[in-house]
Amino acid sequence: MITVVIPTIGRPSLRATLAALGPDVPAVVVDDRPDAHAAPLEVPEHVRVVRSGGRGPAAARNAGWRAADTAWVAFLDDDVVPEAGWAQAVGKDLADLADDVAGSQGRIVVPLPRDRRPTDAERHTAGLAGAHWPTADMAYRRTALERVGGFDEGFPRAYREDADLALRMFEAGYRLVKGDRVTVHPVRADGFWSSVRFQRGNADDARMRRRFGPGWREAIGGGPTRLRRHALTTAFGLTAVAAYAACALAPVRRPRTAPIVMPIVMPVSRAVVGTVAAAGWAVLTAEFAWARVAPGPRTPGEVLRMVVTSVVIPPVACAHRLRGEWRARR
Repeated sequence: MITVVIPTIGRPSLRATLAALGPDVPAVVVDDRPDAHAAPLEVPEHVRVVRSGGRGPAAARNAGWRAADTAWVAFLDDDVVPEAGWAQAVGKDLADLADDVAGSQGRIVVPLPRDRRPTDAERHTAGLAGAHWPTADMAYRRTALERVGGFDEGFPRAYREDADLALRMFEAGYRLVKGDRVTVHPVRADGFWSSVRFQRGNADDARMRRRFGPGWREAIGGGPTRLRRHALTTAFGLTAVAAYAACALAPVRRPRTAPIVMPIVMPVSRAVVGTVAAAGWAVLTAEFAWARVAPGPRTPGEVLRMVVTSVVIPPVACAHRLRGEWRARR
């Protein structure tokens, strides 16, 4: 009745995912490593492995569900752990669903520390618990996948490809429901610059807006973003740099035809503009940093990471969004 599809790039967490499923659940692991000569993945004998050539999770999931022959396909990430009894629970979730129901979402649980406040990275992962239609645990009817063409392989990352599919299911007249099965998504340390890397998703947001219009975020239950503030912060920063650079490069000698006050007035006016812009940049950056520090554990290491990355994130987010807009229009 159901096949489980798990795309992977060979992360060690895959072992725990497969172990939690057990030997009685048909599973297809999609090896999305770009190296065709990489050592074979170590998986149980009953698990089928197909390769997708390193084209990203959307293409990997397409390869997986097309290799299955069951009425339903359940997609799991390679870093989740289905709770005991998951196979029986997913069977109950899918039993007797109406024909216009294309998919069923599992309930995602993200265990957070109990002895301290969660870090920024932990809060980011915890967002999955309230997300709509994430492929961390999402089952789809195979005929519905065939009708809409599966996942959009234009999404190169594990970001927004699941929301895109859900919205296209709605456009095709299907409904999506939420089941009772539970899957645990552990938090993991992604490194000092993880929050900066996450900004690549702004390019995918541009693709979503181009495809579904400005209301796409509300359609998947998402809230407002800080992109406009990031754009204002970046504009202040660039203006300050340009103004101070102009002051530094201003000619010392006045032109013969210019009033004697011009060499003085022009650098002063540029310095004022630069000072105002720098102040605006500092205020917005400080507000952004505090918004990320306040709900966290406020340890020295976390505070340092929030301050440094809060300086870097606004221009990086804007650059990725501009890149995404350019690609979407092409």
